[in-house]
Amino acid sequence: MYATDTVTLSRDEMERRRLEAAEDLQKGVSQARVARKFGVSRTTASRWHRTLAGHGMERLRKRKAPGRPSRLSASQMAEVREIFAGGARACGFESDRWTTAKLAQAIETRFAIRYDPDHVGRLMHRLGLRAKPAAAPFVEPIHEAYAAPGAVVQLQL
Repeated sequence: MYATDTVTLSRDEMERRRLEAAEDLQKGVSQARVARKFGVSRTTASRWHRTLAGHGMERLRKRKAPGRPSRLSASQMAEVREIFAGGARACGFESDRWTTAKLAQAIETRFAIRYDPDHVGRLMHRLGLRAKPAAAPFVEPIHEAYAAPGAVVQLQL
């Protein structure tokens, strides 16, 4: 069941989920139950139902992703990985620590394609070159008691 999934679904997985939900909707399962089963909002289940009723199952299939295509080809992206693995010093920088600005400059030097450093950060993430930030460590909550001045207070935890 999808309701317990906390990971981001791929486009193929989202399509499969929509099509499975559409089958349930065609069988007469309520929109609320479909929403719970597939871990989506009732608004989403309602939109799927409306699309299914108005346009059929084919409209729920995935379509080409919107947005501008990458200016770097797949082979160039692989080369960016290699450049990153080689270290920043190999590209003429003083230290081996990569920053988005340094990688943007290396990409522009190698491929004559200029990227904003903010976008290079997204490229690094997509290529698996940028570590996700570590989760904040668990901190024991502090229990404070407020009492009248001079009063003795005992806390039970």
